Amino acid sequence: MKTVHVTAAVIVDDNKILCVQRNTNKFEYISKKWEFPGGKVEENEQIENTIKREILEELNLEIGINQFLIQVDHQYPDFRLIMDTFLCHIEGGELQLNEHIDFKWLSKSELNTLDWAGADIPIVNELMN
Repeated sequence: MKTVHVTAAVIVDDNKILCVQRNTNKFEYISKKWEFPGGKVEENEQIENTIKREILEELNLEIGINQFLIQVDHQYPDFRLIMDTFLCHIEGGELQLNEHIDFKWLSKSELNTLDWAGADIPIVNELMN
């Protein structure tokens, strides 16, 4: 089974966390689910560079990394996902959805109101504890 290595950014601004909604996907179980933004690590790419590149591509935001948060190892029906997650802050840019269909800024206590992608649930739990 294929393993995909990705990064995710928990972007915090004014005590609110950026949550983004995925578009329709060939895999029903992640279609239109909510997630923390990020993307695939390219060959020989440092994960810190991946997260900054992906957030700029997907959301038109320049971010700074505060700290590593959690690594998630999640088994979906068709692939295994390893996701390195970082707490981040905005350094520049204007939020623009280039791949996602919606976004919300939520407090930690509101995070469990969304229908999250399976791999993102451990991050939600980590943030709410």
